[in-house]
Amino acid sequence: MQPNYATRISPDFRVVTDSQVEEFIQAAFLILERTGVKITHPEALSLLAEAGADVRGDRVRVPRWMVQKALETTPRGLVLYSRDGRPVMPLTNGRSYYGTSTASPNNLDALTGERRPTTLQDIARGALVADALPNIDFVMPFGTAQDVPAKAGEVHEFVALMETTAKPVVFCGYSAKGVAKVLEMAAAVAGGREELKRRPFVVPYPEPITPLHFPDEVVSRMFVCCDFGVPQINSGAQLMTQTAPATLAGCVALATAESFFAITLNQLRKPGSPCFLTTSVGAVNHKTGSDCLASPEFCLTIAAQSQIARRLGLPTWGLAGATDSKALDAQAGAEAAIGILTQALAGVNVIHDVGYVDSGLSCSAAMMVLGDELISWTRHVMNGIEVSAETLAAEVIDQVGPGGNFLAHKHSIAHFRRESWFPNVFRKDQHDSWVNDGRPECRDVLYARTRRIIETHRPNPVNENLLAELRDMARAAERELLA
Repeated sequence: MQPNYATRISPDFRVVTDSQVEEFIQAAFLILERTGVKITHPEALSLLAEAGADVRGDRVRVPRWMVQKALETTPRGLVLYSRDGRPVMPLTNGRSYYGTSTASPNNLDALTGERRPTTLQDIARGALVADALPNIDFVMPFGTAQDVPAKAGEVHEFVALMETTAKPVVFCGYSAKGVAKVLEMAAAVAGGREELKRRPFVVPYPEPITPLHFPDEVVSRMFVCCDFGVPQINSGAQLMTQTAPATLAGCVALATAESFFAITLNQLRKPGSPCFLTTSVGAVNHKTGSDCLASPEFCLTIAAQSQIARRLGLPTWGLAGATDSKALDAQAGAEAAIGILTQALAGVNVIHDVGYVDSGLSCSAAMMVLGDELISWTRHVMNGIEVSAETLAAEVIDQVGPGGNFLAHKHSIAHFRRESWFPNVFRKDQHDSWVNDGRPECRDVLYARTRRIIETHRPNPVNENLLAELRDMARAAERELLA
């Protein structure tokens, strides 16, 4: 027996030291104590004042002891479930899970690649493709449907997801009432509100406005999540030099402060509310002022935030598998691959937006298929190398001997499938085979695989009676939300 001996370790990506992690935490405390946040929600102001915060008009300054107390009551070891109640995403120990992009107004048609406004059918197709892909772990509504009333979009999008996938769902929501309606529908699927709380398969995503602004509507959505007892992700979008400092460290400090405030407010509303520690720092194209989803700055700041969250034992939120390119080209593949790999190396838990193109303005199912391939490649890397007497294979090498061949040895037969990576999209064959197949480009293969999934994959939807009930609930919710 060898003490402290591990047969396999995963690669690791650390961008700050342990002492620098503590500096970020202390900087976030200082920002909340000295600068504070803007908030006007009456109930939130009352909760904050009663708890000991310094409330002056719409500016609230929060002492560090209050944040520390909130961090203590925030649950660790969060698990997300599938629609049918299976624990599929334990968010601990740096485990990484990937999900689709969302909320874009445009879609690159899954069959033709044509760019057009997103429809409810695109959202259903996106979930169907995600359901079939083995490395896509959760789904988000694949865009914002432009063919249903905007104020009731989330309820119709949720029904589309329930028709096409059983994987966990993360969604933005467009209003507090809309989020409540979706959670009521989710409770109907789960078998009641207590079952939904016990085995959550939906995660709302109420986002504050950076820098340090929590509008009434966002706070109301947060409180709806607390009341239902479901996990929530409160991630602002920090744009370097625009809504956040020009320095990476300043962006992370600001993002941490905003996340700390969201956690504090949620714990004041209902202690024990499950929350994420999050950031979404975006780089800026300084020539045009537009944001860039796929950048080294993104990889670095999310990795730093992951280290902070792991120090506190909280789940993390990331973004990868996206591109600023307008098409499925070499740039798209490179940007998606680097983001997916670095965030897995950093131990980010829930990583969304696989399938984004054009800086998040369009969703592409074919881009999602490419992301699935890259996640498969990344997970093989993250498995590391198993080192044991069996895998070192000294005995096997001795049996084969100099000039021998390992191909037919039983050791090779026993291990090659687990030790080797097998692609679904990327070609590894000979040049002549590629020529004989018509010289297909990777883009052609991606669209062909997407088309095949749409034509052949049969998801396991909720039963017809429940589906009919969800449609009725969506129609009733639409009438109420539009009133």
